[in-house]
Amino acid sequence: MANSDPSSKDDFLYPRSQYRGDFTPQNLTFNANLQEFAQRVSYICNLETAGKMPPHDAYKEIKQLWKQLKDSKKNLLDMPSPPEDKGGE
Repeated sequence: MANSDPSSKDDFLYPRSQYRGDFTPQNLTFNANLQEFAQRVSYICNLETAGKMPPHDAYKEIKQLWKQLKDSKKNLLDMPSPPEDKGGE
């Protein structure tokens, strides 16, 4: 019988790579957003290539995803870092 574990299906459909860059919550969150962007663009490209989505619609969808990714970068990576706590100095 096939494995019906929903998490294994999600892992297959939405693979995630482990983040190995400089860890900050902002970097980790942006990386997750970037991976989701790449996955969704791949699906849209495949749908357009298979003739299931018109090219104009694919372009509009990818453009919207790009705007969301730019907003994510602006909100997560372009903001000044909070001051470090100096332990009560």
